[in-house]
Amino acid sequence: MKDIAWVTLLLAGILETGWAVGLKYTEGFTKVVPSVVTLAVMAASIYFLSRSLSDLPLGTAYAVWTGIGAVGTVIAGIMFFGESRSVLRLLCVLLIIAGIMGLKFCSDA
Repeated sequence: MKDIAWVTLLLAGILETGWAVGLKYTEGFTKVVPSVVTLAVMAASIYFLSRSLSDLPLGTAYAVWTGIGAVGTVIAGIMFFGESRSVLRLLCVLLIIAGIMGLKFCSDA
């Protein structure tokens, strides 16, 4: 069941990236369709995070969830919005990934 919890947490993190990117398109929640889609993806992300908590420690799951969301959002920003690809920025993203992996491999779950 622990492996399923990690897969569920990965899905939650990917969905977090989706709603973070979606926020850009809501224009302050003034656009109805992007706002509804973003809120639905947000709810799904939190749902899957909550499901993973049945088998994973809270601190680990929350840190991994936000880390996946942060890395995914940075990658989306680079790919779709022309954000910086500086070496220092990418090294910082690699540090987040290393932290996520460390939490996964050092977790009791």
